[in-house]
Amino acid sequence: MKTIIFIGTNKSGSSREAIRAAERLGYYTVLFTNNEKQIKQRNEYVDVHEMIFVDTTNLAAMQKEIRSLKTKGNEIMTIASFVDSNVGRALKLCEEFCPNGTSSKAVDIMENKAGTRASLSGLPYSPKHITITPNATLDPALLETLPDFPLIVKSASSTGSKDVLQAADLEQLKRHIRKLKEKDPLESIIIEEFVEGDQYLVEAIVHEKKIHIAGVIQQEITYGKRFIVTGYGVFAIVPKPLNDSIMKVLESIVEQFDIRNGAMHVEMRLTENGWRLIEINPRISGGAMNNMLKAAFGFDLVEETLKLYLGEKPSLIQKHRYFVFTQYVIIDQKGILEKVTGKKRARNSPGVVEVYVKPKKGTQLMPPLSMGHRYAYVIAKGGTMETAKALAKKAAEQIKFHLQQ
Repeated sequence: MKTIIFIGTNKSGSSREAIRAAERLGYYTVLFTNNEKQIKQRNEYVDVHEMIFVDTTNLAAMQKEIRSLKTKGNEIMTIASFVDSNVGRALKLCEEFCPNGTSSKAVDIMENKAGTRASLSGLPYSPKHITITPNATLDPALLETLPDFPLIVKSASSTGSKDVLQAADLEQLKRHIRKLKEKDPLESIIIEEFVEGDQYLVEAIVHEKKIHIAGVIQQEITYGKRFIVTGYGVFAIVPKPLNDSIMKVLESIVEQFDIRNGAMHVEMRLTENGWRLIEINPRISGGAMNNMLKAAFGFDLVEETLKLYLGEKPSLIQKHRYFVFTQYVIIDQKGILEKVTGKKRARNSPGVVEVYVKPKKGTQLMPPLSMGHRYAYVIAKGGTMETAKALAKKAAEQIKFHLQQ
């Protein structure tokens, strides 16, 4: 059986859609998971043909399972992950069992924000920053190389806005550093300038060193205890000066990391002095991103990424062009979910492509401390960005979470 192995998945979003795409393409799908809940909910993963409980942080354990699959007659075509921190491990296993021209070296650097900052240090789009290594303490003299407060403090392995904090002064900075060190004493901490400007996310695939931009998305950020992206606007047509300036940054990244084949998304802010890189991740964004791009252009980015990992040429030919806006729903108080109302009204609203509500009755909900605390989204399309945004926001207002305090 021609088999694709996936290392980890979320219940919904891009990582799950990749498994469904593999099944559509006719492959036998195997999921390596260390999530006991997924094993218990096995019947909810019908697109997973075989689910194997294994420590996905342990290469040796996964190698053993792969060899076992091969002895049963599974022909391993590729090994992939669309989940944070598993991408590099998947590519390492792929290099061993089914080489496809991708390299795990660049991914290893990208999965560590300190490594990324060090590799791109000195380039015009790299923010000013300092790194505190494990067991080291903050040298106040180093802060003189940074602009004035506010500053951003983050763990080198932070994902989804977790462990990304803003410090308004020196005392708050010290508190944040202490908190991050207590949480993970072996992790480096990055302190960098706070960058002002509109934030953009760029989805791209690199094939034989050629960059293919899948989408340029402007982000809306809600500022609370964390920086949470609550709105995404996909440009149907990207203005040429904007596209050209983005391409220059991507070309520099591909050259710097020596990427031949791979997927990535890049988050940047457009300042008065040009682009400033917020972060790079070696995969498509999670959540609704794949469906946003499908609504905007008609192609399936996770499917095309799988083709890349299978050694084929991906195709991002646009079947249509719509401006698309996705509005996420967050809450401002803590409580147990009793019921959700307004889903049907939201789905029946003009321009709406998809409505998704994540939590079930009885789930503990809370104001967002990470992207995982976004509890619903609405995707809408329109002839202009303003139209798509207005339709998505109006539909999202219909969704109400009723909580027991």
